[in-house]
This record gives sequence, structure tokens and C-alpha cells, in this order.
Amino acid sequence: MSHSPQVSIEEHPVADSTAGPYALTTGPDGALWFTLVHSGRIGRFVPGEKPTSHRLDPDCGPTVITPGPDGALWFTQYRAGRIGRITTDGVIDEFGVPTPGCGPFGIAAGPDGALWFTETAADRIGRITTTGHITEFPLPITGAFPSAITAGDDGGMWFTLNQANAIGRIDMDGGVTLHPLPTEAAAPVGIATGRDGALWFAEIAAGQIGRLTRDGHITEFPLPDHTARPHAVTVDGDGTAWFTEWAGNRVGTLTPDGTVTVHDLPTPHSEPHGIVRGPDGALWAALEIGALARIALTDSAT
Repeated sequence: MSHSPQVSIEEHPVADSTAGPYALTTGPDGALWFTLVHSGRIGRFVPGEKPTSHRLDPDCGPTVITPGPDGALWFTQYRAGRIGRITTDGVIDEFGVPTPGCGPFGIAAGPDGALWFTETAADRIGRITTTGHITEFPLPITGAFPSAITAGDDGGMWFTLNQANAIGRIDMDGGVTLHPLPTEAAAPVGIATGRDGALWFAEIAAGQIGRLTRDGHITEFPLPDHTARPHAVTVDGDGTAWFTEWAGNRVGTLTPDGTVTVHDLPTPHSEPHGIVRGPDGALWAALEIGALARIALTDSAT
């Protein structure tokens, strides 16, 4: 008989309730690194140890953080219009994006040894080398609000267009292809590449998780709660997509066969945002109330 997987969820406080843990990633040092969007800090956490943080401009709005190809962590500063770099021992460099008020948000390492990022307010995709050289590529659409970005397994970068209701792909020369979504005003945000090369993405306004194959076929999976506002998505080693429900106060899974399971978080109104596979093999989510949640399977479906 099949049954839903059971999970254990443990919350680990890492900041006060106003600091705003937003996104997180596993660093090359085996620690979890996370952004504190409201307090202008980058945090570091190893389970069982005391969390630490590194000060930035208090109003810079650090949002998404990702490992770079140079052994450092790279992050966007949404309000300051900068890209940041922090080494595992806390040395910080910052690089201003040429277009003012561009609102950098998503960032991911590309197959070319550079970092690629979205410019939400400028309809551009940016590229920054590990030495800080920035190139910007305009999108063939206005008011699109490019949001999250991920490296595909096809040599391109894939990104969500939150206000254009589409998924985009940019190649290393700046060529852009757009894939419109079937559901109107779905407002995609998070995106991740699956084991099979398909892209999984969260439709925050439609309450759905989408899947886009490399040949352009899109499937949408409605969540049990259409008002849950799914935000971020990642894929585990079994090919299962994990996602956060910002308004639903849950984390969920979507298996390759389309089975959806959701799990309540322990603390009400914890505002889950980023989710990532941690160094310990568990899933970790950033809770804006000031904690990181560890989500581990305790019983696999049979």
C-alpha cells in the first residue's frame, strides 16, 4: 500500500524575529549560509553550533545567495543594486550593477564559470565574473520582473518572469527564449533544475507547481490549498521537488509521478521562503520569523 512520506521538522533560531532569514544555501565549508533581508546581514549556521553573521549595509536588502565557482558565496542586494561576494572566512566584496534601480534578486552559478542574476526592475539578466566584471542582457519584453534563476543541464540559464507569466532561457551569448505558462497570472517565482533536466517552478499566485521539459512541454500541478502562495523550490537526490508555501505555512513535496504532499510547519505564520538541500542531506527552509527549519524524511513511501 502507498502512503504519504512522514517528515520531522525542527526549527533552529538563527536571528531575532525582525532580521528576516530569506534564502539559504549550502556553502563549500559544509555550513548553511543565509541572507537576513531586513537587517542587512549574511548568516552562517552549522547545526549544533551558535549561528554567526556578517554585517552589510543595513538597508541593502540581501536576498538570494548561492555558491560560486571560486569557493566563495555570492548574493544579491535587492535594494542597493549590488552583487556581493563573501568568503567562508567572512571577507566581503561588493559590485555595483551598472543599471540604477535594477533590483537584483535571483543568482546562480552558470556553466561558463560566472554568476548569472536577474534584474527585477530593469528587464535584464546580468552576468558577473568572479573578478567582478558585469555584463547585462536585455530581455525582449518589458515589465517582466525576472525573479529566480537556475542553471539548466543544457548549457543555459533558466529563469522565472513573475509579471510576464513565462519561463525564460538565456544562453551564454545572451540569446533569450520565452515559454508562456498555461495559467494566466500565475506569477512564477522559484525555479530549480531536476535530475532529468526538466525545470520545476513555483506559481505563487496560482497555487501550483509547474514542470517544464527541455522541449518546452509544461505541466502544472495544483496544490491542495490554492491560496498557499508557493515561493521557492528545490529538487532532492530522488528527483522529488520540495517547495515552501509562504501563506500556507507549510513545506511540500511533488514526486516525479505528480503526487503532492504538504506538511505544516511547527510555528504559525513563520513565513517560509528559501529551501535547499543541506550539508546533512536534509532539507532546510528559511523562516522569516528568525529561524531555519530542518525537514527530514522519517518514513518513505512504499
